[in-house]
Amino acid sequence: MEAKSGMLNNQVEADRLERIVNILKTVAHPIRLGIVHVLEQHPRLSVTEICEMLGTEQSLTSHHLQNMRLNGILSVKRDGRSMLYTLKERDVSLIIECLENCQCNM
Repeated sequence: MEAKSGMLNNQVEADRLERIVNILKTVAHPIRLGIVHVLEQHPRLSVTEICEMLGTEQSLTSHHLQNMRLNGILSVKRDGRSMLYTLKERDVSLIIECLENCQCNM
């Protein structure tokens, strides 16, 4: 039974690490990092509002928003004709803040 328990713990750990890797891959782009930052300040924004704040094109921004939504970082709700995006994974902000404060020698 102990061997099975160890395998289960290894699988849980592997799943947890895979989720972390997925989050890091998803936000590892300047526009996506910008999206996280603006959604920290303004919890519900439309694509147009995000584009205005970041100075990006709507088609490119929409592509990044879709990727972030599919990877579980953002959620989206319809409000009339607009789609409003929110951070689903609030802890992503903490990860980014930690990396920004890292005193790594690069």
